[in-house]
Amino acid sequence: MKRIYYIYFLLATISLANASNIDQSKFDLGKQVYEETCISCHGADGKAQTNMKFVVRPRDLTKTLLTEEQTYFITQNGAHYWGAKADMMPAFKYVYNETQLQAVAYYIHNHFNKNLKQRVKKVLQKCDLTSIKNDKKMAKWGKKVYKRNCSWCHGKTGHGDGEATKNPVDSIYPYDLTKTLLTKQQMFLYVKYGGHFWGTYKDDMPSWKKKYNDKILRSVVEYVDNTIRK
Repeated sequence: MKRIYYIYFLLATISLANASNIDQSKFDLGKQVYEETCISCHGADGKAQTNMKFVVRPRDLTKTLLTEEQTYFITQNGAHYWGAKADMMPAFKYVYNETQLQAVAYYIHNHFNKNLKQRVKKVLQKCDLTSIKNDKKMAKWGKKVYKRNCSWCHGKTGHGDGEATKNPVDSIYPYDLTKTLLTKQQMFLYVKYGGHFWGTYKDDMPSWKKKYNDKILRSVVEYVDNTIRK
């Protein structure tokens, strides 16, 4: 019985410790901004389950790969600034000040996506992260795979203007990779698991893990980082 009480006490202590890590005033300000503006598209639960009609549906904030800092940058300048072709996420720097935008990013990260680090860590444990640095064979694969697959949507120079975007029947909106704020690790995870895994609804960005191994996918990311986003 004493052991059970001790466990309850320990859990309560951990819970209080976690709660104390939250900047409550910043969290509350972020919640206020979210409920004033963001909730209409992303929903009260952050999952963007809305009946509103969008060309590209809003991101599910409970799955997003974006960090708190990246979320701030996107809310500040809008998605188009960071490479999005369908600018459904506008720049809010004309509506809210820096403190408010930082607060809403803080709220989103700590309320909807607080397990991001654990989720990424769990996924990475299943990945081959052995070094490909100075591997000439991998460098050739990265360029080859990009031109064979990625350029169809993202374009030869990565500006999101590939042949697939010229189809008037099935419109797609690939990102301009010269502007993306994703890290190399994030790009790798996005390419491997696909956009839907990380919160997008229209799965224009498929998962490539069944077609290519991790080294090849990482070599594509290296090619993008070194040649397209230079």
